[in-house]
Amino acid sequence: MASLGKVAIITGAGSGIGKRTALHLLAHGYSVTLAGRRLDRLEETAQESGADERALVVPTDVTDPQAVKALFDRTVEVFGRLDLLFNNAGRSAPSVALDEITYEDWCSVVNVNLTGVFLCTQQAFRVMKNQSPQGGRLINNGSVSASTPRPNSSPYTSTKHAITGLTKSTSLDGRAYNICCGQIDIGNAATEMTQRMRTGIPQPNGTVMVEPTMDSEAVAQAILYMDGLPLDANVLFLTVMANQMPFVGRG
Repeated sequence: MASLGKVAIITGAGSGIGKRTALHLLAHGYSVTLAGRRLDRLEETAQESGADERALVVPTDVTDPQAVKALFDRTVEVFGRLDLLFNNAGRSAPSVALDEITYEDWCSVVNVNLTGVFLCTQQAFRVMKNQSPQGGRLINNGSVSASTPRPNSSPYTSTKHAITGLTKSTSLDGRAYNICCGQIDIGNAATEMTQRMRTGIPQPNGTVMVEPTMDSEAVAQAILYMDGLPLDANVLFLTVMANQMPFVGRG
């Protein structure tokens, strides 16, 4: 179990995996800054946690450099330091043929899933490098899609593949400052984004199939494990997936 009293920032904390992770960390004694675009959803997360003094709501557009800097500055102002950043905010594009993807949809996915993660990583690096004691941990929300994409998912898959490169670079560059960076690749966690799996989604062979999911609490538990390690140890990559999803081998 991670030690009590740590400070974390979670992006996309108003729903899905971000919300479940925030509630889990708050229940284990963390102080958590809840970041996301919708104030009402962030406030719901904070209220549900019952940890009013340890849940800080900061509405943030992760694609806006000034908003991201303000998020980290506010966290340090209130809590004094930063021990963990969970880069969780993300989005996907409509599932259409590659030649039908609009430029606007492509840019939107890249801006949130890649540029937003970079901006948050950069600010976390700045804080962790200069605080005392020095260091901290970053965990990026990757995806099994980074290595095994679904049909009609090139914007999402491309960004998640890029996150793997950013994870490795951050891990390498952070060594000198006691900063760890790892990636959690998630497969079929039950959230609002995976509702369509219950009715059926396209498969590579052209069929449509209902896919098994898992409770997203499993992801929150994995995040707590990863951050529970001392800073001389790092989980570079960890996959948490629904055991029966069609992913390993031939499904």
